[in-house]
Amino acid sequence: MDDRLQCEVLVVGAGYAGLAAARELRRRGVEVLVAEARDRVGGRVWTETTPSGALVDHGGQWVGPGQDHLQALADELSVGTFPTYTTGEGVELRQGRRSTYGGLIPTSDPAAAAEGVEAIFDLDLAAQDVPLEAPWTAPGAEALDGQTLGTWLGDRLKSPGARSTIDAAVKGVFGAEPGEMSLLFALFYLHAGGGLMNLARTTGGAQERRFVGGAQQMARAMAAELGERVLLSSPVRDFAYGDDAVVATVEDMGGTGSGRGSGDGEGAGGRRTVAARRAIVAMPPAVSARIEWRPALPAARSQLAMRAPMGAVVKVHAVYDEPFWRDEGLNGQLVADEGALRITFDDSPPGAEHGVLMGFAAGNDSRALDRLPDGERRRVLLEDLARAFGPRAATPVELVEQRWCLEPYTGGGPVAVCSPGMLTGCGPALRAPVGAVHWAGTETATRWCGYIDGALSSGRRAAAEVLAALGR
Repeated sequence: MDDRLQCEVLVVGAGYAGLAAARELRRRGVEVLVAEARDRVGGRVWTETTPSGALVDHGGQWVGPGQDHLQALADELSVGTFPTYTTGEGVELRQGRRSTYGGLIPTSDPAAAAEGVEAIFDLDLAAQDVPLEAPWTAPGAEALDGQTLGTWLGDRLKSPGARSTIDAAVKGVFGAEPGEMSLLFALFYLHAGGGLMNLARTTGGAQERRFVGGAQQMARAMAAELGERVLLSSPVRDFAYGDDAVVATVEDMGGTGSGRGSGDGEGAGGRRTVAARRAIVAMPPAVSARIEWRPALPAARSQLAMRAPMGAVVKVHAVYDEPFWRDEGLNGQLVADEGALRITFDDSPPGAEHGVLMGFAAGNDSRALDRLPDGERRRVLLEDLARAFGPRAATPVELVEQRWCLEPYTGGGPVAVCSPGMLTGCGPALRAPVGAVHWAGTETATRWCGYIDGALSSGRRAAAEVLAALGR
């Protein structure tokens, strides 16, 4: 049996970045194969129907103003959107007290709210000075990269209330503690997404709308267009590369679905090789480092992978018979200064046939939650929801957790965060090709880094690089 496949371009990863790259190449007449380790496409975007019949997005799910690549794809595929529910007031839990608020920032402590808003404006203003294409060239880049966002916030925020509110927003956006990330990286990321104010808000912001039928469906449609060129359950184990060719060893895990390839291979549990002229690796840097590279990757690329770990996040959906909080004048949004769930949203379907509260446990809260046994995690999560939304919140029809740190081909979420010194030391290696290997993934995007839109643009950018290298 022939266990060797050939193509012009091998794409590693069938998330939105890899599929966008493969689709662009195929439309230009390039023979392409996509190797995906999971038994599904979509990467960090995954829509599932739960046993109770609820449709939930375990990963990326929103689209907002300025996310033009994602909106264009949805329009092309006739995928509709609907607004995130925002009618009514949010809930604030602070120092053991519960209150409600209108707008973006909790206002139970007006002085803390004002201090928090001022810090957000200062961050967003400073972010404008960081070049999107090369943040390591920003004025004072080494000083910015030598400190953390947590240090910056600690120097400016004197009110515990302001700090807890900003910390909750940061953890919701990055899946990491402010002290885990370089200030330069944080400023770049905020610039790429229109600022922290934009990334944290719903109406007019990054969480403005959701997709009817879930966010993964567009990845499935792109994969269907590629057909048998998508190899599922096919992790790449090692990669030999030169200036003009690559040879990858792909394990056949026996998955089904779009694309089991055109060769017979060795069957489930076997291995086969894929030879190509170029490759696009579309995955988080830390995950790409798990592949055995021959020769070893350049030092900057290798160091980058070790110094850009994934954030830590557990995404939780509590499903109810109805969105009962709406009858109480609440919009399902929570900001809390303690507990596992610091932020929640109303994630109910457009027709409100049932109610869904969705929340994030991120950073240290995610890691603490992950250490608990199943029953204890459930108890903690339901107590957090009940404190915010009353006794009915403690008895959902179903409680669904997606623990992204346990996903072997993701290792966390929602995005890789750069530790201090990484961007100035290794930043140029993020997108620079290594021989015949090109890099994609939302972490390489210069606009909407960390978001589905950034994944799409990164895939198209990598495809353009490959087309130029092939002389097309």
